[in-house]
This record gives sequence, C-alpha cells and structure tokens, in this order.
Amino acid sequence: LKCNPSGLLSLSLGEAKNLPTYPGPNKMRDCYCTVNLDQEEVFRTKIVEKSLCPFYGEDFYCEIPRTFRHLSFYIFDRDVFRRDSIIGKVAIQKEDLQKYHNRDTWFQLQHVDADSEVQGKVHLELRLSEVITDTGVVCHKLATRVLECQGLPIVNGQCDPYATVTLAGPSRQVLHLYGFQAKKTKVKKKTNNPHFDEVFYFEVTRPSSYNKKSHFDIEDVDEVDKMEIRVDLWNASNLKFGDEFLGELRLPLKFLRQSSSYEAWYFLQPRDNGNKSLKPDDLGSLRLNVVYTEDHVFSSDYYSPLRDLLLKSADVEPVSASAAHILGEVCREKQEAAIPLVRLFLHYGRIVPFISAIANAEVKRTQDPNTIFRGNSLTSKCIDETMKLAGMHYLQVTLKPIIDEICQVHKTCEIDPVKLKDGENLENNRENLRQYVDRIFTVITKSGVSCPTVMCDIFFSLRESAAKRFQGDLDVRYTAVSSFIFLRFFAPAILSPNLFQLTPHHPDPQTSRTLTLISKTIQTLGSLSKSKSANFKESYMASFYDYFNEQKYADAVKNFLDLISSSGRKDHKSIEQPILLKEGFMIKRAQGRKRFGMKNFKKRWFRLTNHEFTYQKSKGDHPLCSIPIENILAVERLEEESFKMKNMFQVIQPERRVLYIQANNCVEARDWIDILTKVSQCNKKRLTVYHPSAYLNGHWLCCKATADNTPGCTPCTGGLPANIQLDIDGDRETERIYSLFNLYMPKLEKMQEACGSKSVYDGPEEEEYSTFIIDDPKETYKTLKLIIEGVGTLEQEHAQYKRDKFKKTKYGSQEHPIGDKSFQTYIRQQSEISAHSI
Repeated sequence: LKCNPSGLLSLSLGEAKNLPTYPGPNKMRDCYCTVNLDQEEVFRTKIVEKSLCPFYGEDFYCEIPRTFRHLSFYIFDRDVFRRDSIIGKVAIQKEDLQKYHNRDTWFQLQHVDADSEVQGKVHLELRLSEVITDTGVVCHKLATRVLECQGLPIVNGQCDPYATVTLAGPSRQVLHLYGFQAKKTKVKKKTNNPHFDEVFYFEVTRPSSYNKKSHFDIEDVDEVDKMEIRVDLWNASNLKFGDEFLGELRLPLKFLRQSSSYEAWYFLQPRDNGNKSLKPDDLGSLRLNVVYTEDHVFSSDYYSPLRDLLLKSADVEPVSASAAHILGEVCREKQEAAIPLVRLFLHYGRIVPFISAIANAEVKRTQDPNTIFRGNSLTSKCIDETMKLAGMHYLQVTLKPIIDEICQVHKTCEIDPVKLKDGENLENNRENLRQYVDRIFTVITKSGVSCPTVMCDIFFSLRESAAKRFQGDLDVRYTAVSSFIFLRFFAPAILSPNLFQLTPHHPDPQTSRTLTLISKTIQTLGSLSKSKSANFKESYMASFYDYFNEQKYADAVKNFLDLISSSGRKDHKSIEQPILLKEGFMIKRAQGRKRFGMKNFKKRWFRLTNHEFTYQKSKGDHPLCSIPIENILAVERLEEESFKMKNMFQVIQPERRVLYIQANNCVEARDWIDILTKVSQCNKKRLTVYHPSAYLNGHWLCCKATADNTPGCTPCTGGLPANIQLDIDGDRETERIYSLFNLYMPKLEKMQEACGSKSVYDGPEEEEYSTFIIDDPKETYKTLKLIIEGVGTLEQEHAQYKRDKFKKTKYGSQEHPIGDKSFQTYIRQQSEISAHSI
C-alpha cells in the first residue's frame, strides 16, 4: 500500500426529539451535540436554547487520521453554573457504520455510564508454571506481566493511569488470601500510552497441607478452568470522587491449558454492569446521516490504466462515450461522481477542458435558453464542486467580513408583516435589510479581479457555448454564467455560511431568517430575468424588490459577469490581499525569549493568513507574536513523550527556534499541520530534517544530542502541493472512482448491453435503456470494455492484498487486538471465501 488506510467521514447532524424534561419549572433545556472518535471530541454543534426537540442541521466532513472503535454522539445540556450535564449518547461501532451508510436514521439515545465509556488497549503476558516445593508437592503459579497500554482516554484534560491485577474464583469472588489479593502497578503521570512492564505472581493451586478453615483449598487443576485473571485500568484522580475507571479485561485461565505462556494485545472492555440502569427510550432520539468510507490506496502505477482513461475524457468524441461521463451516468447521484472527478482533474490540471466538453454537450441538448444549466446534471455538479474547492478563499475575502457582522450585530430585518414581533417597525426592518443587500451586492460585483483563474476559464467556456447555441438570445451569455456564480455559489453561501466555512456553526434562527431574505434578493438580482417581481411568490418580497429595480443594478451585474468570463482576463494574484485560512484557540508553550522566563503553556487565539501566522490573547486582540509565512521552515508532529501531551505539533523557524503547540483534538491537529505545511511549501529555506521530540533539560529527547542547534535526526514529511486550495492525492481519487465503478458494476454491464441493442441504433429506445445517454454506441462500448477490464484488475489486486494481509496478521497483535470485532468479521468473511473456492 502507498499509505495506511484512512477514513473519510461525512455526516449530517439533523435534530433530536423527545429529550427528557428539565426538573425545574420551565422544563426546557439548552442543548448541544458533540461528535467523538471514541471519547475524543472532534466537533461540536451550536447550542439550541429552550427546546426538548432541538434542530441542529449541521454538516461535518473530515479525514480521520487514526483508528477508532466507536463513532459517538453525546447530547449535553448547558449549565451556566456547573459542568454541563450529559443527557444521553449514540455510539456506533466502526464495523456497523456501513449499515447506516448515507441514509437518514433515528437513533435512540442511550444512558451514559462512566463504566461503559471505554477506549484503548492493553498488552499482557501470562505464564502458568508448575513449582515443586521442598516437600516435593507440585503447586501452580501464575505470572501476569502488564507491559503497556495504548490510546487510553484523557479524563478532564489529563490521564495518570495505573493497573490493578486480580485473580477471581469460580463465582467471580476475588481470592484475597495467600497471594490472591489485588496487585497494583505504579501510577504513570501525564500519558495515555503508559509503559508499565511489571510482573505479578499468584499461587493458583496449593497442596492440601495448607488447608485451614478460611483458606481456599484448590488441589484439582481442573479448578483452574473456572478461574479468571482480571486487569482493571484506572485514572489516579485528585478529585474527592476517587479514581476513575478506564476499562477492564477478564481472561479465563483455561486457555493456558494449551500453552503455558500467552502474550497478546487486548481491547479494554466496559464493566459488565454498564448500561443497565435506564431504558433507552427514556432519553429521546437523534437523527443522523453518516457516510464513512475507508480507502486502501496502492502506489501510482497500479492506477495508471484507469487514471489515463479518465484523464483523456475531455478529448473523447463524443464526450458521452468518455469514462468520466459514463461514471456520471451509472452513479445513483451525480454528486457521487462529481466529487472525485473534479478533484482528479484539478490535480492533473485538466478540469477546464473536461468541464468545457461536458458543458458544450449539455448546451447542445438544451432546447430552451431559459433552462440552461438549471438541472442537476453532471456539468452542474462538477462546476459546483470546482467552485467549492477553488473558490473557498474567494468567498472568505468577499463575504466573510459582512456575514460576521450580520451574525454579531443582530439587526432585525423581518419584512413579512405576519412575522413581525411586538415593538418592531416594518420600515426600519426594510431599511436594515436594504442596507445589507446593498453592501453584499456591492462587494460581490466589485470582486471580479479576485475571482480564481480556474473559475474564470470555465465561465468563459460556458459563455461561448451558450452564445453559439442560442445566437438570437443576447442575454444567454450572461444567464449561463450567473446561474452558477449567483445561483449556485454566492446565494447558497449567504444562506448557509457554515457549509462554506464562513461561520463555524449554523446561525441562530433570527440571523438565519435575515440571511434567507438577503440570499433570495441577491439570487434575483444576479438572475437578470425580465420581470423581477414575478420571481417572488410573497408579495412582501416583490414590494421590497422595488428598491432594486434601477438599471444600475443590472449594469453592475453585467459588468461583473463580463469581467469574470473574459478570455483576456489578467491574473491578479500579484495584488493578493491577506486571506484568512484558519483560526481558533490552541495551547502553546512559551518560546523562551526572556532569559529567566518560565516556559509554561498558555491558551492563545491563533490566526493563519496567506501572509503570516500569529497568536494573541483573545480573538481581536493585538498579536503577541507574528511569524511571516516565509519564516516557517517546517511543520511536524511532536512525539507525545516530549511533554506527555497529545495532539502536539511544532512550527520550526530560522535559527532553530521552535514553537510547540497543542491542538484540541486529532482532527484539528491534522488540519493545522496540513494547512501550515501547504502555505509554507514554497519557502526556499525549508528544512529536510527535524527533531521529532523536544529539546529539554540540555538535550534533544529523540537523538540525545546536547547542542540545541544540532541538525534534525529525522527526514521531514514534505512533498505536499503548494496550492492551498488543491491538496489532492490523485491516486486516492482514482481509488474512489474505482470503488464507485465497482459498486455500480451491474449498471455498467447493463449499459454495455444497451450499446449492443438494436433499439439504441435504430430507435425508439427501449424503456430499460432510456436512462443512459448513448450518443455513439460503438465508442461507448469500447470505453466500457476498458473500464470493466481496469476495474477487474484493481479488484484482483485488492483481493490479493486482503489475502496476504489475512495470512500475515495475527489476531492479538498490536494492529488487531483481541476483541477487535471488525477483524473477527473479516476472518469470518475470508474463511467463507476460502470454503467457497475449495
């Protein structure tokens, strides 16, 4: 494999319903929902106030950089004075995610019990040996070695773990006497990957001469089968509530009958009394739509045949016979095909010719200029996806400042007389709304020089195709472009700014209503339709629009559309202004500028633009430190052992100065490292080696070198593309396209069958084939044959990889601990395949 399998998670958090009432007089709750990988929070929704059926309507998309056992969702009730209380949770095992793939599902909320909140694994070695006493009698001794743990949860920001080891008898009672009592390891401070390496001995059977009234008399070795060793992990807490349970392991000793020593990794398990205190239906339910995919990406040469076939799609005549167009025909949703296709073509610089070819074909099929690009075709979805990828920073520059203001100031803009609240003035509201629309319209129509080149090239192509097809309609050259830039780019971004990364959360209901009214007006202004008022079903919107019926608005739109779709447009990157790329709170270690200052950790607001990386005490404060992008020489992860802290990374500057930073979770850490690496990729003095650990107590922890200016001991993980917007792995996208072709193989075969059918040649089309666009059956058949061959070859490679992995992987290894249900499922599938082939 080219890289470790990584997962992509895309989910829509819908709403919760029937939450239990608050015990106070008003019964309502202020709730938010978190998304967790096991117990690590990676996303949090907005707070919905005073509701027992909160609607969130938030989407979350991320690449998951580590393994996990459960995808969990917790609903919290905000408490101003105390810690927020947990109402309930939904926990989906990783191997069950496919059951709910891409469909809205209501999940019952489960009771949250500390004893069932478990993650991590433990490495144990057990040895049962016979010992002959002085009198010649045989006794059995059990040695239990607790080696290490990995991935324990961090509780309230810290983890100081220790393990207890106990031997339990047939009825699960603990054997306390003569060596049977619980043994305890040392506490390991500030780590969730503790190394214990401690051995504990237990006498399992003893001779009858020891038989006293209160002692166990276990002479029969068969009794060993009924005993078990129990390992419990705890977090040593300073709180008055005592130590926190982290997970347990119960192992019957009978498996030591086959082999006297046994060493393996195990997943920690919840206490077996967990989750029994409340009925699940007492707590309400949560609506989710989860899409999780995991890719096994091979090295580039494996994908060459399929990738080359896809990339030459723009040159195939007709384009409907090309591999990329065929993918759009067989996928259930055009969006499914558009996302990997656009990313692949962008990566190889072929997006403009490809979109030009499919758009031209669509325009030729369009009969009415008023319906141009109005459907959810492959062309529309591909242009949408290109604008999202290439135009994200364009939106940030154009819309973010004013949308931030709308969200913060809360001016009332309701113009529907029926919805007016007491004390609101309709004329004031209309004036507030008019000012917002005017300002947003002006920033959009003045932003032509900032529009990304790739979008302008596509718009030029659309304009040319439309003007050539409908020569009698002089406005079609504008409507072809405005249907994308206004209708499918600016208007949706204003309507749902959180989906375009303009705001972190879905706005509150009042702001959302304001943005809806602005979006409707901007959409109509950009559409250039002849009778504007007829566009509105609501009379209050039609009368409000009278403000904007002046010719100057139509002229401004046409000038803007002319600029972004002209072939002679200059590249204005040279006058690039600062673009905000990412911001948020993180914890940083003092850089030691003051000679005697404490190098402690402090929470700071970090801000990254394409010009500099800064931090300040709080959002909006004056920066305490500014690092120009050209001074970022490397951005790398920091080993946890350095400060016993997770999710840390380092920003290396000239003269070996290093800024150590801790992100909130693994997804955030990966995002920051990625974007900092991309934005600094072209720096001339970038480092090739770095120190993966910190310089502490006079030496580097990794290589033990004592000089703080010693060159690094590990190669840097560079090689990302310099273009911020398009950090794309072409092999991964080809792998995703292969997966889609494989998923829809029956449709490919049906399409191939259609190419050979008489009806496609002679018409009329038979009903069962009419779903496919086949302009040239012979060429389409040829391409289909190549696709099916390419997919078949890759399918064989995947099967071989799985077989090899199956042979090499040991159940109980660090990679697949005992208790790994996904691996057990995989073993079962493999044995079924083997039996079938025999």
